[in-house]
Amino acid sequence: MKVIRRIISIAGLFLLLGTTALAYAQQDQKDEKKGHAEQQQSKQEAKPQPQHAQQQPQHAQQQRQDQNKQLDRGQQQQRQDRSQQQPRAQQQRQQPQHAQQQRQDQQQAEQRQRQDQSNQQQQRAQQQKQERSQQQQHAQQQQRQDQNGERQRAQQQRQDRNDQQQHAQQQRQNQNDRQQRGQNRQRGNEQARNSPEQHRIQQSAWQQHRSQRWDSDHRSWQRRGGYNGYRVPDDRYRGYFGPNHGFRIYGLPFMVVGGYPRFQYEGYWITTLDPWPEYWGNDWYDNDDVYVAYVDDGYYLYNRRYPNVGIAISISM
Repeated sequence: MKVIRRIISIAGLFLLLGTTALAYAQQDQKDEKKGHAEQQQSKQEAKPQPQHAQQQPQHAQQQRQDQNKQLDRGQQQQRQDRSQQQPRAQQQRQQPQHAQQQRQDQQQAEQRQRQDQSNQQQQRAQQQKQERSQQQQHAQQQQRQDQNGERQRAQQQRQDRNDQQQHAQQQRQNQNDRQQRGQNRQRGNEQARNSPEQHRIQQSAWQQHRSQRWDSDHRSWQRRGGYNGYRVPDDRYRGYFGPNHGFRIYGLPFMVVGGYPRFQYEGYWITTLDPWPEYWGNDWYDNDDVYVAYVDDGYYLYNRRYPNVGIAISISM
């Protein structure tokens, strides 16, 4: 069966080859006939024509000129085509370079963008770090201030307690002093009552300092040039001096120094420098309540019956 198929295939191949060869032979015959006819026509045209004999050189020259023009136009067109092709070729050659440059520019732009992002991140991180550091410093400073404030408040509280204790102690001491002075005054009064001679000396000294013209005899501390003697501490002054602390001179320790009467009150020696007004009673120093006050420029002794008149005094320990 295979052999038969092979034989049929070979026969078909020969048949195809024969058909092809026949077609080529017929075509060659047609070409030959055509070429022969063209040769005969060319010979007839080549025969000399009497009326065109003189025009053939001119026609040939015109044909050559036309051919030269065609050649020139062809060459010029070729040159134009080449000149147009060169920029295109150059542009085509530059396209890869341009694309490469674009890629480089894009890469550089991306790199700059990444660098900017990195710098911004670093700056933000540094700024956040600085802010945290400032917050920590502020918190520490506030904590120290709070601690200092608490210590100061505690110290002030201790100081206040100490001041209160000292004030209470001072009050107790003052009370004890008043009690002791009261006892001493009582004993002195008893001694004074039991000593008519001493009472007579006091009366004599006070009477000698009675003024007949008190307005002219009296001199304030301002006229005396200001007070320069001992000054009673404020706490002692508030406790024993001023209008609210009256007393009587009678019975207090008494002496005359430099011709001026002097008596002792609450541990202080008080010397009267001014004479006393004549309209005060003869026994004001025995029966009237008096007090010592610091007014304007110095200390003065006031009689509660005549509170508008003060006698200049000096105080010493």
